[in-house]
Amino acid sequence: MNIDPILKNDWHPVAAVRDLPEETITPVRLLGEELLLWQSGDRIMAWQDICPHRGARLSAGKVCGDTLVCPYHGLAYNPEGQCVLIPAYSTPKPPPNMRVKAYSCVERYGLVWVNLGESEATPSSDKIPPFLEWEDANFRKFLCGPFRYESSALRAMENFIDVSHFPFVHDGFLGDVNHTEVSDYEVKTDAEGISLNNLKVWQPDPDGTGVGGEVTYNYHIWRPLTASFAKAAQGGKLGLFFTITPLEEEMCLGWMWIAMNYGQDIPEEELRQFQETVVQQDIPIVESQRPKRLPLDLTAEVHLACDQSAIAYRKWLKRLGVTYGTL
Repeated sequence: MNIDPILKNDWHPVAAVRDLPEETITPVRLLGEELLLWQSGDRIMAWQDICPHRGARLSAGKVCGDTLVCPYHGLAYNPEGQCVLIPAYSTPKPPPNMRVKAYSCVERYGLVWVNLGESEATPSSDKIPPFLEWEDANFRKFLCGPFRYESSALRAMENFIDVSHFPFVHDGFLGDVNHTEVSDYEVKTDAEGISLNNLKVWQPDPDGTGVGGEVTYNYHIWRPLTASFAKAAQGGKLGLFFTITPLEEEMCLGWMWIAMNYGQDIPEEELRQFQETVVQQDIPIVESQRPKRLPLDLTAEVHLACDQSAIAYRKWLKRLGVTYGTL
């Protein structure tokens, strides 16, 4: 599959660390590639899910100590992906080319991030976008998702930065059909991505606390599939970090971290349920869009004055050379 260098050499979350039990193998998918995750001590490995011997799925194997054992012929691989045991014979030593293809893998924000780029071209994990509230102890933080979309990850991201749909898709939550106007807002594109500032909307329930009012959003799109916003409400701040895993060109998973420095008396489960309800309202709308892939030709769809964010996003993607999941 032809994957553009921007997404192939970028970092993508593939699983939540909380969902990786010890001594188990977890199959995952990224950019059409079948992968597996497994752990040896504190280290998490991301490998191509293919045994180099006869092509069996290694995810059907088992973890034995610090090796992963193929279910077909019992070949055992160490954490570097090198075969260290061939049960059919004890000597000679397994050949150097008997090794599994391994990918760069790091843990960040409770998620496992993988980069499919070649090791010499792989950007440092410092390139994973910042979750600005992560280290701030004043914020309560909780993870929502993953949310599955049968659509392009780029369509899902564009929906995330679109506020004019709030009164219609999220009526009673993030919008009200009696308050539909979107005021002018600032859009800036630079080397750090896209900023959308001073975006004001009226919301009957901005965050799950049930207290309505006018709120101000400030978005930042860090990478093609990672964005965040800060929203002022009730004298406090709600931060949201949203990142999307492109499973295929027309299938993706969304991961959403919520950070709040107010509403401490509200149970976390209630706040999580609110966010999950909002996303579940978005999913069928995004999945209904045709084409499923995001058109980067600005003449392919009609744009309105409130679509400044989407126009900037599409122009930016085209300039970066993103093609996976686009038209």
